[in-house]
Amino acid sequence: MTTILVTGGTGTLGRLVAERLRADGHEVRVLSRHSQPYAVDLREGGGALDAAVAGVDTIVHCASAQKGDEQAAANLIRAARGAGVRHLVYISIVGVDRVPFRYYKSKLAVERLVEESGLGWTVLRATQFHDLLVMVLQGLSKLPVLFLPAGVRDQPVEVAEVADRLVELAAGAPAGRVEDMGGPEVRTFESLARAYLKASGRRRAVVNVPLWGAAYRGFRNDGHLTPRRAVGTGTFEEYLVGRFGGGQVRTGSGRSQA
Repeated sequence: MTTILVTGGTGTLGRLVAERLRADGHEVRVLSRHSQPYAVDLREGGGALDAAVAGVDTIVHCASAQKGDEQAAANLIRAARGAGVRHLVYISIVGVDRVPFRYYKSKLAVERLVEESGLGWTVLRATQFHDLLVMVLQGLSKLPVLFLPAGVRDQPVEVAEVADRLVELAAGAPAGRVEDMGGPEVRTFESLARAYLKASGRRRAVVNVPLWGAAYRGFRNDGHLTPRRAVGTGTFEEYLVGRFGGGQVRTGSGRSQA
């Protein structure tokens, strides 16, 4: 079996990837800013990063942040080339080339760095994880009224299924840009929000608000969806049951009812 480095290996996706690779018998190194013995800030690089990639056959790059992704990828690629890494696998997002959203632009730039790295490479684009969608809805539902971007749909996918696919790709030969991976259903954002409210026991008025800008138009035009690659099987409702159970509704007495 091979030695595989998982960046962002303590995150939602990276943790599952690392667990599955170990279960398959690979030697796995987990790299994150605080995970010993490979505690590395990829945006800074340096000797600790060189040590982390020394002797590694394959890197699965799951680490991501709102800022500094391009510098982090450049540092990782530089270290990987120096160590003779055979295969770099990168997880990206469906629509990074179609929706001019700032974070998406950064992910697309990292894709190009990977493609031009001189390393054997594989890039998988996936739709949004169920976990991320719930995190967004939790934030939006802090107000008495849940405001949603009008006319937007989503296609959330189960993160464990994406982890399984990354493990499969990491164990194989470099494959370039592979087919996108989307969740099983394309849903209106409102239907997903109402499912979340029901499962979490929150009562909120839901209001769809038209927005503006090129990124919003990209989302309204379904640039972030891949309905022809709806290969995921886990639905949003199934995720919600696992996360919240049957859902609880608060009553005036402060008690909850199913």
